[in-house]
Amino acid sequence: MDFANMDRRQLTIAASGFSVMMTLHLTFQLLSQHLFYWKNPKEQKAIIIIIMMTPVYAIDSFVGILDLRGGKQFFRLLDSVKECYEALAIAKFLALMYSYSNISMSKNIVPDEIKGREIHHSFPMTLFQPRKTHLNHRTLKLLKYWTWQFVIVRPVCSILTILLQMLGMYPSWLSWAFTIFLNFSFCLAMYSLVVIYHVFAKELAPHTPLAKFLCIKGIVFFCFWQGVVLDILVAMGVVRSHHFWLDTKHLEEAIQNILVCVEMVFFSVMQQYAYHVAPYSGDLEAKLKLPKRD
Repeated sequence: MDFANMDRRQLTIAASGFSVMMTLHLTFQLLSQHLFYWKNPKEQKAIIIIIMMTPVYAIDSFVGILDLRGGKQFFRLLDSVKECYEALAIAKFLALMYSYSNISMSKNIVPDEIKGREIHHSFPMTLFQPRKTHLNHRTLKLLKYWTWQFVIVRPVCSILTILLQMLGMYPSWLSWAFTIFLNFSFCLAMYSLVVIYHVFAKELAPHTPLAKFLCIKGIVFFCFWQGVVLDILVAMGVVRSHHFWLDTKHLEEAIQNILVCVEMVFFSVMQQYAYHVAPYSGDLEAKLKLPKRD
């Protein structure tokens, strides 16, 4: 491939394509390791779904780069696939945290040894909840519902957005309203996961929970706010198109997609550590002298 004779668009596609290939390589390398050491299907199924977020995001964005002049419905459909998958990944992340803590997700039964642990809420949640509560059946169920609302809200908003765009009933103010509502929903879900992380810190300690949490939060939260910042820059006139064949809106989509393709490589590297196969291959148990998990 002669890079010297390639124009800017071809170089962009080539660089983005290379980033996607790196993401796929790293993700499927980790996935194959988990399949080889298939010791705990319940946990490893959740892990596989979570680590597949990076190739889903990368491929979704790369398709958008290949068709830079696609219509709004096309880009909205691409985003809806990504958004529905991220809702699934967050649901599986919560299930993984429950599994590590030996808690039944359906029954919300709190083991006696952790029942009564203090939960400290911070602002603005203290407007609706006591600053200090204790872990019990009710509070655990509430934390689960705070996370699950995003799992429902995200795909519902995506479907509504597609339908409204098809009907020509999607003004800019409604787009911003959806953005604000989704941001509130996501922040509530992330807040509940942070509380769960702190409450079950002792049980989660052997499973590098912070790295796992930062991976999923980074992918979803960073990409979401990156898109919001680009929207603001376009509205302020900072991002402008200088191409007669590409308007500002499509340029914004192109920038977002290029950034996501590159960022997913870094998140794939992070996942190599956060979701390492060592706990299931026996390496971690040998080092820490922990009993193997069933």
